[in-house]
Amino acid sequence: MARVALDADLLIAFLDPGDAQHKRAVKELRPRLAAGDELLIAATVYAEVIVRPLQQGTDATVDGFLEAAGVRLIPTDRLIARRAARLRADRAGLRLPDAMSLATALVNGATLLTLDKKLNRIAQQVDGNS
Repeated sequence: MARVALDADLLIAFLDPGDAQHKRAVKELRPRLAAGDELLIAATVYAEVIVRPLQQGTDATVDGFLEAAGVRLIPTDRLIARRAARLRADRAGLRLPDAMSLATALVNGATLLTLDKKLNRIAQQVDGNS
């Protein structure tokens, strides 16, 4: 069983069948769910994911999925915030939400699962060493 941190883009696409990346998100996440991997999301990821469902009144569906899948929400603490700041300081153009997702994964010894090719490349380069 692996420890996996989920990025917002993946969750948004997974939960929205109308999303252009839905099929890809399902292909990436379904095996993790089937394997019983430990799934984590940063508090900032939850905030990103829940915006549209709150507007549409479907937030209970999102919360229900997260609970049923056993996804653990990781609060942002000083260590995660500092790691995200270091990632941004070292990599021009890395957006704060992406840095927070990656920092949450790194601090918690998890692999980051994202649909963002740039973020995925950075995650592979960092490999816990930044």
